[in-house]
Amino acid sequence: MRVLIAEDDLTTRTILVGLLKKWEYEPVIVADGQAAWDILQQPDTPPLAILDWMMPGLDGLEVIRQVRFRHDEPPPYIILLTSRDQKGDILTGLESGANDYIKKPFSQEELFARIRVGQRSIELQARLYETQQILAHHATHDPLTGILNRRAILEQLSKELSRAKRNNLHNNGPRLSIGFFDIDKFKLINDQYGHQAGDEVLKGVVNLVVSHLRAYDSFGRLGGDEFLVIAPETDGENCQSLFERLAAMVAGCQIQTTAGDLSVTVSIGVASASVNEELDKFLDNADAAMYQGKRQGGNQAFYDKKK
Repeated sequence: MRVLIAEDDLTTRTILVGLLKKWEYEPVIVADGQAAWDILQQPDTPPLAILDWMMPGLDGLEVIRQVRFRHDEPPPYIILLTSRDQKGDILTGLESGANDYIKKPFSQEELFARIRVGQRSIELQARLYETQQILAHHATHDPLTGILNRRAILEQLSKELSRAKRNNLHNNGPRLSIGFFDIDKFKLINDQYGHQAGDEVLKGVVNLVVSHLRAYDSFGRLGGDEFLVIAPETDGENCQSLFERLAAMVAGCQIQTTAGDLSVTVSIGVASASVNEELDKFLDNADAAMYQGKRQGGNQAFYDKKK
């Protein structure tokens, strides 16, 4: 594990470096607070830091305050090194955001013990952070297909709609478009080939669509075989090209399933946001366009009347 040492006294710094190497840690060494702060701003900053209280430039407390102000996740574990031993000084150091402190002169045993406490805290924090990330992913992603779930894709649509309005949608600039689509005759696939094959078709269609979307498009599952593509900065021919290309691409590919390779098609209802567009109405327009396309045989992108 990498450990940042910020200590302006050469003798103390040398002792710390020697001990950390002996204990098989990798020391990162600086001699002042500004240099410590520069390292602590980097994305690969050491997870544990030993900071001297009194240093040139920024002192240890100021470095700690700036680190805590950033709200990094996971935050570094900071041990404050100080010759001050008054209770008020210790409280000041801890209240500034230090996780622990050690007084000079220190014993090797105490230093090692406090570093080990810090390492255990870092490891526990890393596991908790990983768990939080997994839970956050599960809360926003569909478990079958891995794309955004209904709540997340509708939240993304609300954000994109607000952004489009802020960017002067009424000034004939690029518009926000959505594609509301489902798989044609999907119930027949389930009935004829089974639900496992149906799930494989859903995942196959999703993989095809994902591979052909732009980096800034959003894609989510609304439920069943209904999906939503959010396409910012699209209008006219560029909007038509995107959704017609998606429909043609799905129709032109066979999807591997346990029941064999299956050909499927999709119907996509496309709507472009107008001035002061309301989210529910926006979705309704795309939904209505999709069903109009299905009534005309499916396997196409059909545009609402405002297209």
